[in-house]
Amino acid sequence: MIRAGKNFAAADRSPFTPVALSPEQRQHALDTMESTELDVLVIGAGVVGAGTALDAVTRGLTVGLVEARDYASGTSSRSSKLIHGGLRYLKQLDFRLVFEALRERSLILGTLAPHLAKPVEFVYPLERRGLDRAWVGTGVGVYDLLGAGRGVPGHHRHLGKRATLARFPGAKRGAVHGGVSFYEGRLDDARHTMMLSRTAASHGALVASSARVVDFLREDGRVVGALVHDLESGRYLRVRATRTINAAGPWTDELQDVLGTPGDFRVRTSKGVHIVVPRDRIDSETGLITETEKSLLFVIPCPWSDQHWVIGTTDTDWEHGPAHPAATSADIDYILAQVNRLLETPISRDDIVGVYAGLRPLLAGTAAQTSALSREHAVVSPTPGLVVVAGGKYTTYRVMAADAVDLAVADLPGRVGPSRTDRVPLVGAHGYHELTLSIPRLAAELGVDIATAEHLLGRYGSAVTEIRDIVAEHSELAAPLGNSRYLAAEIVYAVTHEGALHLDDILTRRTRLSIETGTRGADSAADIARLVAPHLGWDDARIAREIDTYLARVDAELRANTRPDDESADAIRAAAPDSRGPFESPADDRVPV
Repeated sequence: MIRAGKNFAAADRSPFTPVALSPEQRQHALDTMESTELDVLVIGAGVVGAGTALDAVTRGLTVGLVEARDYASGTSSRSSKLIHGGLRYLKQLDFRLVFEALRERSLILGTLAPHLAKPVEFVYPLERRGLDRAWVGTGVGVYDLLGAGRGVPGHHRHLGKRATLARFPGAKRGAVHGGVSFYEGRLDDARHTMMLSRTAASHGALVASSARVVDFLREDGRVVGALVHDLESGRYLRVRATRTINAAGPWTDELQDVLGTPGDFRVRTSKGVHIVVPRDRIDSETGLITETEKSLLFVIPCPWSDQHWVIGTTDTDWEHGPAHPAATSADIDYILAQVNRLLETPISRDDIVGVYAGLRPLLAGTAAQTSALSREHAVVSPTPGLVVVAGGKYTTYRVMAADAVDLAVADLPGRVGPSRTDRVPLVGAHGYHELTLSIPRLAAELGVDIATAEHLLGRYGSAVTEIRDIVAEHSELAAPLGNSRYLAAEIVYAVTHEGALHLDDILTRRTRLSIETGTRGADSAADIARLVAPHLGWDDARIAREIDTYLARVDAELRANTRPDDESADAIRAAAPDSRGPFESPADDRVPV
């Protein structure tokens, strides 16, 4: 059995000891939340909720973070994988939002998560010689001014046709007449959000997934905590807190409806779809970005693998349940049509190895198209004791979190200091740069090649020493999982240190096997289930159930991708079994308080 939270050699110690998100830690967190009164309870472990928990705990508050499903299982694992300022907001003349996002991009790339976020060059291919160069050049020039010195290698450059084709040899001849080069940041959003949650736990927050809020606790007109359903054991917990923060993203309105009081705003969900294709299907040395009639289209070098592109996105209304947004045949056809405008050799459905859909929680507005709604966020207190935070964009999660905590603590007795998360690196960031200078030694200690050591360092940062210690005790776990780049040790580590409780958590978020293989990870499901069973207490029946549930999910997603519209695609996807059981509205799961 792997022992989580092992002490390391003094040379490998971080300034603080990372807490392992093990099954035992989760149980301890729930027990402690039930037996003590918290300063702050945060609902939802997407990027905003996890960031809020970290913000609150690093101000010296006692904090609980509960998540109904898995860390980042909603919007925060289904983004475009970019840390960026938002070129589209320049067209809306929203300079403040762009500046704010560029400042946050710099912090993430340079201080908070340099192991997870990297600068990446993009080329904007010019399809209309004069008009495109004028507006793109002007827009990116303003981008440079607002983001001067903020975490990327250099300013934008105008490229002639020859220089553009040198960077993008696969460009459609006659369609691309030049380009503009600039930099953004990319990251694996699911790992980043999980690391935020783990960092919050490492600073003292009580953190638990599969812990679903089904009602609020109220006394004398105030919210004083929440009733939480532990979806793994079935027990209900009364978690008391002086302040509760609803950071549930697309589920915000459903939780507000449970409270029974009207909110100050509503959340409007917009669906964004992406496809994943092998790297050799598009001949380009850089990422690509272009504008469509509906949104921006990105072709992004995959953040977790040098073997794939992520291509998207769409931006359309979603009027169905928030748990499992489904990509339709029309969504996929749209993305293919837009990217093929730029390609000499078109890609087709046969090239696609992965598809995913996510929901953007936008503040409800009067705009006819969701793509025109601002990514501004709102923080309100609709009833005493409760704060709601919604809207915004992934890159500015830290600002949203700070605003939510500021409002929550505004009238707490005693002085609570300001946010300090701009100087709190995530787990894996401490000592990361030093380890990048010792990759050959790390590879030798792990018994792997240089490429694998670099892969591990990019996923775990300095926490790779925990993988090393697992391999030192269990040398058989240094072997790759099947034909993948993931080591068996990484699969075990996902359970012992990273909070994975189900097969879906591992295949979809701790690894990306669900969208980077043609089988959607189905051929690895049985091996992974057997590997983690001892650490999760699974017997043969539970192993079979986890495998069957995952395979049914893959089948449902593939069938949904053939449907022409959201309604029929959602019906197929929603009917698939869920590893955490049916996910109805919270009101349907309430018990007497």
